Amino acid sequence: MDISPLKNLLLKGDSEFWELLKLHTRKATAFDELFLLSSLRKKAHARQLPRPGATPEKIRLALLGGYSLYPFRELLEHLCEVEGIAIELWQGDFDNYISEIMDATSGLYAFAPQVVLLMPSEHRCRYPGRLTDPREAQQAEANRVVQGLLELVNHVHEKSGAEVIVTNFMLPAQHDLGAYRSRTMGSDWTFRKWVNLELGLSAPPYLHICDLEFLSHRLGGITSRDERGWFESKQPCSSALLVDFAREAVHLINSLRRAPKKVLVLDLDNTLWGGVVADDGLEGIELGDTSPRGEAFKAFQRYIATLQQRGVLLAVASKNDHARAMEVFEKHPEMVLRMENIVSFKANWEPKSDNIRQMAAELNLGLDSFVFVDDNPAEIDIVRQFVPEVTTLLLGPDPSEYATYLQDCRLFELRSITTEDAERTSQYRSDVQRKELQASVTDMDSYLASLEMEATINEFTPVDVPRLAQLINKSNQFNLTTRRRTEADLLALMRAPDYVGFSVRLKDRFGDHGLISIVIAQQADMTLKIDTWLMSCRVLKRQVEDDVLNELARLAVDRNCTKIEGVYLPTAKNEMVRDFYFRMGFTLASESEKKREFKLPLSSFQPSITKIKILRRAYESS
Repeated sequence: MDISPLKNLLLKGDSEFWELLKLHTRKATAFDELFLLSSLRKKAHARQLPRPGATPEKIRLALLGGYSLYPFRELLEHLCEVEGIAIELWQGDFDNYISEIMDATSGLYAFAPQVVLLMPSEHRCRYPGRLTDPREAQQAEANRVVQGLLELVNHVHEKSGAEVIVTNFMLPAQHDLGAYRSRTMGSDWTFRKWVNLELGLSAPPYLHICDLEFLSHRLGGITSRDERGWFESKQPCSSALLVDFAREAVHLINSLRRAPKKVLVLDLDNTLWGGVVADDGLEGIELGDTSPRGEAFKAFQRYIATLQQRGVLLAVASKNDHARAMEVFEKHPEMVLRMENIVSFKANWEPKSDNIRQMAAELNLGLDSFVFVDDNPAEIDIVRQFVPEVTTLLLGPDPSEYATYLQDCRLFELRSITTEDAERTSQYRSDVQRKELQASVTDMDSYLASLEMEATINEFTPVDVPRLAQLINKSNQFNLTTRRRTEADLLALMRAPDYVGFSVRLKDRFGDHGLISIVIAQQADMTLKIDTWLMSCRVLKRQVEDDVLNELARLAVDRNCTKIEGVYLPTAKNEMVRDFYFRMGFTLASESEKKREFKLPLSSFQPSITKIKILRRAYESS
C-alpha cells in the first residue's frame, strides 16, 4: 500500500487527508497497514488538521474482557473515527470484567456507557470434568456457562441501560481427539459450539453477538490463532483476525443506530439471466439447470428471494422492451422471481436514474434506502452521478459470484426479523390498488369510507420492541424529531412511569399495513411533551394522524395534564412535517434555526371524527 500521497497531504495540512485516509483504511487488510494508518490519524490530530463536516455526537463505549485490550483498542478507535462514529472510550482492566460488571461502584458505571463491548475469556469456556462424563452433566455445565454470561449481560444492562456486544468463542483448530471431538460435549470443540449456539438463541434484544466463531472460520482456524501472542501479551487472537474482529465490532456499533437498506433495484439482461431477451427471445436466454451459467443465474434469484422474505423490497430498472421483459417473469419455467415479487417494474428506454427517482416517489421512500445492481459499468456510473444517494453494486462477468457478492455487501443485514417483514411486498403492492380506487372516487370522504379502515392502538409491549426499533431507526420523512432508539432504549422507556408510548396498526379492505405509527411522550408536571411522533408515508392523509392526536389528548387528560407540547427538529429529510403541528391545531410557542416548539391547550381541543374504526387500546381501563 502506497501511503506517500497520504503523508504529503498531511504535511501540507490539506483536509483532503481525511477522505484519502478513509479510502486507504477500507482497503487495508493487514494489521501492519491498519496500525500505520492509525498512527497517521493521530499525527493529523496532533497537527490539528481540520476535518470537514459536522462532528457527530459521541457514543460512550466501554471495552472490557479477559484479554489484553491493546492493540485491539487502537484499531477500534481508528475504524470508528474514519467511519464517522465518534466514541468516548472506557477500558477495563485485564481479565477483571466480572468484578467490573458486578461492582456497582466500579468505574464502568461511573462512566455510564451507552454501549458495552465484552470479550469473555475462552479459558472459562471449557468442560472441567472428564470426556466420559454423562452427556447430561456436560450439557448442564455448558448451560451454566451460557447463563453466567447472560447474567453479566443482564446486570450491566440493568445498571447502565447500555446495549451489550459480546464476543462468542473461537473453536480449536488442532487435531486433538480426532473424530472423537464430535462424539462428546466434553471436548472444547463441541462444548464451545454448544455454548455459542445457546448464547445466540437465548440473547435478549439488547445483546448483540460479535461472532468470533464465524470470523475465525471465515479466515481459517490456524490463521486465526496465535498461541505465542497469548502467552507473551494475552492477545485474544492473531493479528490477522484482530483486523476482522475490529471491523466487525465497528459494524455492530454502527448498526445499532443505522437502518439497513430497504429496496434492491435489479437490472435484467445478464443480471437475472444470461443474454438479452429482446435479441435472444424467451427460449434463448440462459437460466435454469441446463447449463452452469444458467444455474448460477437461478441461484442468484433464489438468494434475492430470501431477501424479500426478510422484508427487502424488490424492483426492476432495465433498458428493455416492457412486454418482452415481463414475459420472462410470467412464462419462463425456470424463473424464481415472479411479478408478484416486484413492487415496481420499470422496463423502458428512459435513464435508470430517472426510473429510480420515480420509484422513490411511488414508494414514498428516500433514495438513500435504495441499492442498484447492474452488470454494466456505464449504467452504474450514470446512477452514481445523477442519484448519488443510491448505493450501487457493479457485478462482474461471472454469475457464479453474484449471490456471494450480494451476501457479503452487508447492506441488508437486520438486527431482528419480524413476521411483518415477510409481508412488506404485499403491503406495497396493495398500495397500488388503493391508488387506483382513489382515482375512481370523486371525493376524499367517499374514498376514505370505502377503504373500511380499522386501527389498533397499543401500548408498547416487549413483543413489539424489535419492530418498533426498526421503524424508529429507519423513518426519516414523517418524523418530527428523528430521535433514534435501540431496543434497549425502548425497554427502558416502558419501565419509566413518566413516559407513555403507543403504536398504531392499520388495515383496510385491501390488506394489512402493519405497524405504521409510533408516538412517545413524557409527562412534565401538567404538560405532556411529545418526544417522538413518526408515521409511515404510505398512510398519509388517511386520518391516522387525527386519531393519534385524539389518543394523545385522551392520555394527557387521564394524567391530569392541561396541555400538549410538540417540537419539530429539522433534518435534511423531514421538511414535509415542518408545518405539521400547525395543521393539527397547535400554535407556535418559539422558533429558531434548530427547532420549532408548539403547544396545544387541552381546554380548546375537540377530538376529530374520522373514518377509521378504533378496535382496541391495550392500556384502556374501560
